[in-house]
Parts: sequence; structure tokens; C-alpha cells
Amino acid sequence: MSSGVEPIAYKTKEDTNGQTNYGFESSAASIDKYDPEEPVNYSVDENEERGNWSGRFDFFLSTLGLAVGLGNVWRFPYLCYQNGGGVFFIPYTIMLFLVGIPIFFLELSVGQFSSSSALTVWRLSPAFMGVGIAMCFVSALVAIYYNMIIGWSIYYMFSSFTSELPWTNCDKSWTLCLDNLPDVYCNETLNEIRYDNGTCYSNNTLRGIWNDTIAKNNSIKRTSASEEYFNKIATGNYYSDGIGDLGPIRWQMALCLLGAWVIVFFCLIKSIKSSGKVVYFTALFPYAVLIILLIRGVLLDGHLDGVKFYLTGAPGVDYMEILGDAKVWRDAASQIFFSLSASWGGLIVLSSYNRFHNNCLRDAFIISVANCLTSFFAGFVIFSFLGFMAKELGTDVDKVVDGGVGLAFIVYPRAVALMPASPLWSFLFFFMLITLGLDSEFGLMETILTSILDLFPKLRPKKTWVLLSLCTVMFLLGLTMTTNGGVHMLGLLDSYSSGFTVLIIALFEIIVIMFVYGFRRFLSDIGIMVGSGTCCMTGNWPFPWPYWCVMWLGITPCMCCFILIFQFVEFKHMEYSKGNPLEPWAQSLGLLVAIFVIIPIAIFPIGMFFYYLLFDQDDERTIWERMFTPHKDYGPALVKHRQLVDYVPGFIVDPWSNPEGMTDMERKGPPSYDNAVQSDTKY
Repeated sequence: MSSGVEPIAYKTKEDTNGQTNYGFESSAASIDKYDPEEPVNYSVDENEERGNWSGRFDFFLSTLGLAVGLGNVWRFPYLCYQNGGGVFFIPYTIMLFLVGIPIFFLELSVGQFSSSSALTVWRLSPAFMGVGIAMCFVSALVAIYYNMIIGWSIYYMFSSFTSELPWTNCDKSWTLCLDNLPDVYCNETLNEIRYDNGTCYSNNTLRGIWNDTIAKNNSIKRTSASEEYFNKIATGNYYSDGIGDLGPIRWQMALCLLGAWVIVFFCLIKSIKSSGKVVYFTALFPYAVLIILLIRGVLLDGHLDGVKFYLTGAPGVDYMEILGDAKVWRDAASQIFFSLSASWGGLIVLSSYNRFHNNCLRDAFIISVANCLTSFFAGFVIFSFLGFMAKELGTDVDKVVDGGVGLAFIVYPRAVALMPASPLWSFLFFFMLITLGLDSEFGLMETILTSILDLFPKLRPKKTWVLLSLCTVMFLLGLTMTTNGGVHMLGLLDSYSSGFTVLIIALFEIIVIMFVYGFRRFLSDIGIMVGSGTCCMTGNWPFPWPYWCVMWLGITPCMCCFILIFQFVEFKHMEYSKGNPLEPWAQSLGLLVAIFVIIPIAIFPIGMFFYYLLFDQDDERTIWERMFTPHKDYGPALVKHRQLVDYVPGFIVDPWSNPEGMTDMERKGPPSYDNAVQSDTKY
């Protein structure tokens, strides 16, 4: 494919610093400068070697799907549930603009500029490739347990093929279930016995509760049929005492997990060409279902109690005290990272398939805000049903469920069970959860797959086998979560793989790009992609460089440091749902997971230093220059775009040709592509 550049002559020239610059000299007309009015032909790949998104909205919906996932449905409402209700939305929104959008835009920009994966993008400062490895580790661990949640959804979806949902009414064996534990008058004259724990028995058979207050004080809590079903039938969590008591593999759940991985495999078999089309449905369908559930929720008795709790918190709550609690701000920032998938590598990978002049600033703003509003909207849906369930169970809204994934697999199933034609709505709801999860799973798996293929380009023709191997290995690793104690194992991975580890990755990411690679150079990179006069949604506003300057050079890294320090100071190990602490060995296992994720950040530069010192010395550049300055082939993927980089002295326009005087490393080409040497490069 022609690069779009008319090469006049290939020659060596000296820049003002005396550095040799190998490159084409071209006419000004051949340089592909940014023109926001120029139409884009999506039927033809701009980068034939690597490929591009084949539709106008493929990238937008794929990134929206990565950001808007299961966390919007259960994790954000759960954090509101824990942190005073709707007041939590204030620190959440502030963190979106101080931390979320700056890092989101940073990752989209660096990925689009370099057309590189989460690994090879770190050729901008090779010593920190360990940051990219850490991103891949996070994505892999999250992908393993995320697909288990999709497996649960598949299980519930198939359980919906019945005339009556199995969690509609209490089974007789579920002794604490609401239907089996009514309020009763305990008549001792009829040989009924009042126990001190508030229960009433007749002929050794539990009749109900004679004093609700005493029962609550003795930790006797009524449960809903959906909670009993989740713990006893679906996951078997009721029969496990913890991670040390996993129990046998539940074959039904193992088959559902296998089904989830089969779906992922076939949707990614053609990489972005197939997943980019699937997201047109999977990214939009959940909104339709959430709207239907909200309409049903506001028609239920007690919904106003739930919505009131969501917007105002528990009665008598002190808003200023909540906003003054550092833990609330930490939770808000953590949710921003989790929800936007920031610093997981997925944003870099998805944007790397963009055309060079895609307006990633506009995309970053719209997707980030849409994700935030989706979380807020989902809160209304779930709290309307929490209000109803609180009234039904005779308890407060904040005591209905323990939280976590239970909000998705206890409250929502109860919600759909109350709707007319409940099996149909149950099927649609859990199908929605599957689509929500798949969007995020696609991004996580693309991060790992693209990084492997970019690092080992000879595997590109065997991409299908690489993907099959990845899915197989990750399915086998996820089998521990199909046991009775699988819920605990999932919680451990969730707590330790994507908590403070992501904050460490984000901190290194922003420090390296801003202070090692250079803030001014990075802004110039953005300028040649989207134009220096582009802001948000229109090209008529000045580029808001003061905002990015303040965020990237000051507030965002400082906020990451603050949250990270607070997490270490107030660090608490994960607890089981009933408040019992993890066993010491399980705590150690969780810490090993976290160390496994972040250790490459420290090991890689040390290993690189000794490798260069002992085995690969360079007479032209010092070890420090080779480790911390951009590799000579870092930059845009196409020669016509590399010609726009006129702000870097000595920048090599075509490092993949073979001019006299280039080193062996420079001739080899980037690891992310085949090492073909062509004068009219595809790249």
C-alpha cells in the first residue's frame, strides 16, 4: 500500500544539535495534516498491516462498552449503598474530572498516536515497559473473574426458561426465607414455645418470629427467595465456609463458564472486525432493559423509600461528615478507575486501531460523561427495588442485602420476578447482563491478545490459535470459581488484582509520560492528531492546554498519590459477606496476587540496565539514554504521519527502511509489526 508520500530523495541530514536524521524529504502537499472536514473512507484500512475500525462508531461503542459494564449495575449502587446514598455522586463526579477524564484522554491519545498495544507503547520510555506488563496482568486477572460473572448470568438466563421463576417463592427447606418466617403470635397455651432469640416453635417446628427486634439482635435475619436461590442453588455459597473450603466443582456452573469463553472466542476470532460490529447491539441493548426496569420499579409500593435513600442517604445523615471522610473519596476514585477501565491497558489497545486523525478528545469526554450518567441512572433502577424489598422484609433500605454482586443477582432477580410475564423479563435482564459483561470482556481480551501479537509478530498468522489458547488457559484458571466457595475466590481476585495495584500503574503511567517522555512533546503529539484548535465537541474552541497542564502535571498525579497513601494507611484485608475476616493464608494469597501484578514495574528497568551493561553496549548512546528516551521507531505508524513530527530534533521519519549508517536495532523495525524493509513502507 502506498504511504501517501512522494519520496523525492532519501538522504542523511544534520539537525541543529548535530544529530543524524534519516528520513524522506517530501513536498508539503504530501503531508497528511489534520482536516476536520475531510471525509473518512471506513471501507479501506488506513493501516493495512494492523487494521483499523471499519465503521464510524465501532471505536466509540467498543470503548463505551468497555467503560459501561457490570460495575455500573452493581458496583456503583453498592458504593452509594455504603457511603450515604446519592451524596456519593458528588465526590464521584469530582474525581471524574480530576482523575478519570485526564487519564482516559491520556490513554486514548498515546494509543492512537503510536498505534501500539499496552506493551509496545512503552517504547516511548523503554525502561517502563514493566508498566505495560502490569496492565496486561490486571486485564488477565479481571478477565478471568469477569467471565465467571457472565457465566452466572448465563445460568440465570437458562433458569428463566420456565413458567414460574425458581426464585419467586421460598422453598420449604429455606428456613430463613421470608415466606417461611412470618410474624406470628406465639400461644404458649397451645404448646408453642417462645425462644429467647425471638423465634417461635411448635412441636419442634419453626413457626415464625414472635419478636422481630429480639430476632434482629440475635442476628436472625429474614432473607428473600432470590437471596436463598443465589446462595444455595446457583453458586452453592451457603455450603462453603470460605476460601479454604471451596468444595467440588458445580458442573452446571462449569458449563456456563465454558459457554462464556466460547462466546468470547467466536466474537473475537476476527479481532476488531468482528467485535466492532457486535458492540452495536451489546452496547445499546442494556439501556432499553434498564429503562423498562425503572418503569416497573417506580410502580412498586415502597419505591420512594429507596429513591429517597439513594438521593438523600439514611435519615439523619450528616452530608458534610460524609464528604469529609477520606474513605468516601478513595471509593469514588477507585470506582472511576474500575468503571472507566483506566490504566488496565484496554483503552490504549482499542484506540490503537483508530485512524490517526480521529478526534479522541471528543470521544474521551463523551464516553467518560456517558459512563458516569449511566451509573447514576442505574442507581435509580436498583434503589427503587431496594425500597420495595425493604418494605416487604420489614427492614431499612441499607439492610436489605450485604452488597457486592448480590445487588445484581439478588435484587434484580427479585425485581423481574414481580413483573408480568416474569420469565420473559428475566431472560431479557440476564441477557442484558451478558451483553454488558461481554463488552468489557472484549476489551480485556483484546488488551492481552494484541499485546502478545505486537510483541511476537510472527504469531499474527496464527492469531486464532493464540486466542484459543488464551481462552482455554483462562477457562481452566477460572474453574476454582465454579465451586461452592467460588464467590469467595471471585471476591479475592476483585479486591487484590484491581484495587491499589491500578492506582500504582496509573501513577507511573502519568509520571512517565508527563515528566520522562515530556508534557510539551505529548501535547504536540495530540496537536498533530486532532488539531491545536480542537476542544471537546467542536473545532472552533481553543485547545484547553491550561486544563491539561494543571491536571496532568499536578492535580491528577497528586490525587493518585493521596488515594494510594490513604489505601495503604487504612488498608484492610477483604472480609466475607458476614463480616468475618479472611484466613491469614488467604490474606497472603491476595497480597501475592497484588505483588504479581506490580512487580514487573520494578524488575524490568533493573533487568534492562544489567542487560545493556553486560551484553548490549552502544557506543553512540549511554545506557540511561537507551532506557529513558523514546526508541527511534516510536511515533506514528505511517510515514505520512511521521512527517508531521517536526517538533522533535533528529526524529527519524522512516526508521524501517535500510539507509546506510542505521544500527541493527533500527533496521529490525518495531516489534509490533513484521520486519519487512520497504522503501515505500506500508507502515
